[in-house]
Amino acid sequence: MNDKNGNNFLKNSRRMKITILLISTILIVFMFPKGELLDSEINVGTIWVQQDLIAPFSFPIIKNQLEYNREIDFAKDAIFPIFAKDYQIELVSIDSLKSYGDFLVELFNRDASLPRNEIENPTFLSMNSYIAIKNIFSANLDNIFLKEAEYVVSELYRIGILDQPLESINKDSIAIRKGNIDMIEPTSQFIDKSIPDSSVLQLIQRLPISTEKTLVLKEFVKHFLRPNIFYSAELTAQETSIAEKKVSKYSGIVNENERIVAKHDRITSETKLKIDSYRIAKGEQAGAFSLFLQMVGKFFHIFALLSLLSIYIYLFRKKIYEDNTKILLFAILIVWISFVTFFVNFITVDDAIKLLIFIPTVSMLITIIFDSRIGFYTTVIVALICGAIRGNDYSFVVMNVVAGAFSVYTVRDIKNRTQIFRSFFFIFFGYTVTLLAFGLERFDPFKTILFELGFAATSALISPVLTYGLLIFFERIFKITTDLTLLELSNFDRPLMRELSAQAPGSFNHSLIMGTMAEGAAESINANPLLARVGAYYHDIGKIAAPQFFVENQLNIKNLHEELNPEESVKFIVEHVSQGIKLGEDNKLPKEILEFIPMHHGTSAITFFYEKAKKLYGEENVDIDEYRYPGPKPNSKETAIVMLADSCEPAVRSIKDQDPEKIENLVNNLIDAKISDGQLDESPLTLKDLTKIKKVFITNLMAQYHKRIRYPKQEELEKKD
Repeated sequence: MNDKNGNNFLKNSRRMKITILLISTILIVFMFPKGELLDSEINVGTIWVQQDLIAPFSFPIIKNQLEYNREIDFAKDAIFPIFAKDYQIELVSIDSLKSYGDFLVELFNRDASLPRNEIENPTFLSMNSYIAIKNIFSANLDNIFLKEAEYVVSELYRIGILDQPLESINKDSIAIRKGNIDMIEPTSQFIDKSIPDSSVLQLIQRLPISTEKTLVLKEFVKHFLRPNIFYSAELTAQETSIAEKKVSKYSGIVNENERIVAKHDRITSETKLKIDSYRIAKGEQAGAFSLFLQMVGKFFHIFALLSLLSIYIYLFRKKIYEDNTKILLFAILIVWISFVTFFVNFITVDDAIKLLIFIPTVSMLITIIFDSRIGFYTTVIVALICGAIRGNDYSFVVMNVVAGAFSVYTVRDIKNRTQIFRSFFFIFFGYTVTLLAFGLERFDPFKTILFELGFAATSALISPVLTYGLLIFFERIFKITTDLTLLELSNFDRPLMRELSAQAPGSFNHSLIMGTMAEGAAESINANPLLARVGAYYHDIGKIAAPQFFVENQLNIKNLHEELNPEESVKFIVEHVSQGIKLGEDNKLPKEILEFIPMHHGTSAITFFYEKAKKLYGEENVDIDEYRYPGPKPNSKETAIVMLADSCEPAVRSIKDQDPEKIENLVNNLIDAKISDGQLDESPLTLKDLTKIKKVFITNLMAQYHKRIRYPKQEELEKKD
């Protein structure tokens, strides 16, 4: 019980609404560009309509970000990969070579008396090379061979063996670090990591030796070679960082009292850089108190916009206002799109990338989840907030209000999920109109406008896809029932609908007629006609459990209630409510649909069995409360309409001679009886609404049960052969 009360407090608490509003405002405030003076966004090509802007102090002109990035890339590209030479490797290799020579002398002496076919070769050399070296040593040439090998190894190390494949180095030169000095050397003069045979043979062939000895020496020498020049990623990164820092962020300076821009001058790219630089410099010069005041200003800026949306919801969308989960949904969407704007501000590609701030996605989501009016109102507020984060960018606001409004109109009467994707054309049209308008105003080159239209097309294409994905997410997480969900539930191929039609065909037919009545009535009083229709379809699903206890399903069997006392009959009748709720929960029906199951009866009395009990037991011995449904009473227009339709439809069906006057009188009297019994006390229906509902019901029921002309010889057709 406490948990339930706690959940209700969180869901309905005004304090929680204020908390959500304040947290959202603070989060958005921190997404504003820091330290800048925000008057309005200045675009290249527009006219400066204010007074001459004079610099009150000297400040540097910040370079265009694209130009600065190009200079950074050029500086980084000028850095050569840095390698360091290890001189110890040569000494170790030559020492190993000499030691191995001593090992070979000892080995040759041991194998001197053995024939060739019995010699075992425990070395890295091939057998032919092993025999060849053995013959050389036996001819007392061992010292010369080792000196030749030592010479070749030393020369190769002097040239330098890299620890990288030559093809992996994307420069034609590398830097060899010697102390604090980098020596730039061509890459081609070094030996590849793989130490190709050609590099070794080129040196050996300088020696006056035979071909056989050349091949043996090559095989022998390669075993002792290792890379001695190593790439240093750390040193290269340090040099790259130093080169980046050397690139100036500034392209010049504006001196104190210098005119930045004159009134009626056209804004050029150079002028815009000066104005932007002035804003940043002024923000940086502001003291702590000034910055605090600026933050307060930003807070009230966003708070005012969010408050406008909150007031609209409070005045015109009470159901949204009363549910904090829905308020949280608004907050999440607004903060999310604000963060996207904040993120895009840091991407220094082109100004057209601002079109990838998917405000139409928010517009469509709010429209589908709630309605088109709140969708349009939210679009305006979101566009203003994102425009503020963009630096009070007026053109950005207008573009997104127009594109967002078009997206709202396209999903206003959505009938299926694929309809979302037709929004692409309307969003693109909205962007195209505004981009052309502002482009022509600013004298933008056609190439620039075309480039922006490319981004607009991308945004128009991605927005419906994002909407489709996020809609499913919000429906599941926030347990929201959209019109799309209701349309899916209205499909008669749904499991519960199929089971109802198979197990309780009379109840199914009754639900269909009620659906038509409820939809028409809801439309006449501006309620949700789709919700009323689908609620009517599912209101009696509990009868699936025991259809034979309800007269509309007793086709070829006698009435089972004739053999039961009134208390037992009431128990079976009332049970269809609890059974319906259980079936609905098992089939994951939305809460909005589940409410129709108990509310379509409210706390009405089951009069047939109440009257039967009075005859059996005497009126003074019967308590009417024991013959009532458990409730609750209808608390919405839609559930109240279904209650009234459920009373009128079966009653009219039972009239023997169904003429218009009888139908009208019956409908009026039944609805008046519900009012007198207090069943509509908790619903928002007005007397004006009830008058319209009666009119729709009477029209529908007359059309449903009107008299028909009998066929010729119909009496004969009705008789059994």
